Amino acid sequence: MDRTTQLTIRRTGTTAPARTSGSPAPPGSHEITHSGAHVYDPDRPTGSLHLRAARVLEGNWTGTSTVPSHGLYPHQWSWDSAFIAIGLRHLSPLRAQTELETLLGAQWGDGRIPHIVFNPSVPLDAYFPSPDFWRSSTAGRAAGAPRTVQTSGIVQPPVHALAAWLVHQADPGLSRSRSFLSRMYPRLAAWHRYLLHRRDLGGGGLASVVHPWEQGMDNSPCWDAPLSRVTPAAPRSFRRADLDHGSAEDRPTDLDYGRYVRLATDYRDGGYADGAGEFAVEDPAFNALLIASEHALAAIAQELGAAGTARHARAERLTAALVERLWDPAEGMFFCRDVYGGDGGDGESYGGDGYGGDARDGGESGALGSERRSSESGAHGSERRSRQSGAHTSEQRSRTGALIPERSVAGLLPLILPALPRDIAATLVRTAGGPHFGLGGVARLAPSYDLTGHAFDPHRYWRGPAWFNTNWLLERGLRLHGEHGRAEELRAALLGTADTSGFAEYVDPYTGEACGALGFSWTAALTLDLLHEPARADQAERADRVDRVDQSTHVVSHPGYRAFDSVHGTPPHTSHASHTTHTPHTPHSSFETGAKGGDRG
Repeated sequence: MDRTTQLTIRRTGTTAPARTSGSPAPPGSHEITHSGAHVYDPDRPTGSLHLRAARVLEGNWTGTSTVPSHGLYPHQWSWDSAFIAIGLRHLSPLRAQTELETLLGAQWGDGRIPHIVFNPSVPLDAYFPSPDFWRSSTAGRAAGAPRTVQTSGIVQPPVHALAAWLVHQADPGLSRSRSFLSRMYPRLAAWHRYLLHRRDLGGGGLASVVHPWEQGMDNSPCWDAPLSRVTPAAPRSFRRADLDHGSAEDRPTDLDYGRYVRLATDYRDGGYADGAGEFAVEDPAFNALLIASEHALAAIAQELGAAGTARHARAERLTAALVERLWDPAEGMFFCRDVYGGDGGDGESYGGDGYGGDARDGGESGALGSERRSSESGAHGSERRSRQSGAHTSEQRSRTGALIPERSVAGLLPLILPALPRDIAATLVRTAGGPHFGLGGVARLAPSYDLTGHAFDPHRYWRGPAWFNTNWLLERGLRLHGEHGRAEELRAALLGTADTSGFAEYVDPYTGEACGALGFSWTAALTLDLLHEPARADQAERADRVDRVDQSTHVVSHPGYRAFDSVHGTPPHTSHASHTTHTPHTPHSSFETGAKGGDRG
């Protein structure tokens, strides 16, 4: 048995006959539970989609994390690792936990999770911007950048709490024995606090991105207008390593890249202080993921013994702010807001408290209480000090800004939010299936940009191609709002496209033709997640059964996972949780139950 086959097998003491995910279970086979988590128990024939996806993740594993692809992206990327962990949980919950632990181990003192954690064994010229460009340990010193790990200084979308909660659910016994959530919660809470305090540059309650690479959809036409104010860096001042791996026709232009470099250089030279640059945009996808992650943090808080109600309430207030600031009813979708564009009129602060008061969660102790204390002392105290010294300047620059009239798939992704008003959700579904995105019609997968838009290009990075992670989010959003038929169609299209494209980084939205890197990690990981989704009809019964089992057993891990983890040398963790009372709760989103509901700098 080869290493990757071991990765895909769930053992019950004997090996069951092989079958595909779509075939009926052979006599004597069954579904099993491990540590209270319901799992699917098929062996996979050689060449199956499941096995090939697992091999991609095995090939991209470095020992402590997973690279998006070895050629073009040889380091660890922030939101990639979150999506990768969501898929890895089906193969090895321990490896999925390690993925997130490695990433959050490079967190800065002010709470930010950097968008790249650099592998020191990779040559500097293999990727640009490289560690010597970002100079995190020196330029980021005031913001609490780690001294022993080199990172970038910007961030990426906050998918991490969602990932941590789903990874916990894959094996609650293992998670509790390793104190996984109690170790992750303070870091995730500090991350959200950073975004809600330091990045509310528009004064309306939403987080702003200060560089196109932060939003993840790096080359989107949404950035063209705010980038036009940025003087590009001289072409000879940097070398584009991305063109060694892809066609110039499919990548950002030299002009755009020069502006990316200028923004990053100025941010670095300003000590990575927020609010002083020329670029600040409130993006609907970035904020929708932050809101969904607030719901996930509430679920984590409940698992750790706190109420979590304040986080759910905060998520609902942020949903209202998202609608107020970014929803365009005439166009039937959400748009980005250029905070420093338009007439520059003053904006009114939303909510009054900056969403920073974790004391409203009440009664927190241990890991939860340490989150609050860490904001007043130690590394996270730098947040308060830098705000007092003027690094946080949203109060001075608070303004309304202007919506950017470009239709991006980001404007559909608030469908993942459970508190989204019903009429808005229905309108988004119609927009997704209409002429601009063609979902379920002319387009195989939802494009990253308006099919009818002036800048549409089916192959150029984020200016038209379809991406697996955005469509995975759309699939869950459709299901969350009752569009099960559309969701099933999209799920089938995602699996078919992943299969025929070789797990491509992105594809032509019409034909599914592979573009970018092949064997791309989040494409493989999210394929696994789609393949492992349990039947929906009995989810409520299963969730109730999982709660009952969780309260009565603390099995550490499933034997199949142990075999995989020992073969692949995933580092063990020796600490053990003192088991807290498990408090059942009403799910607030499809992410809580696991239900179906770049250019990177």
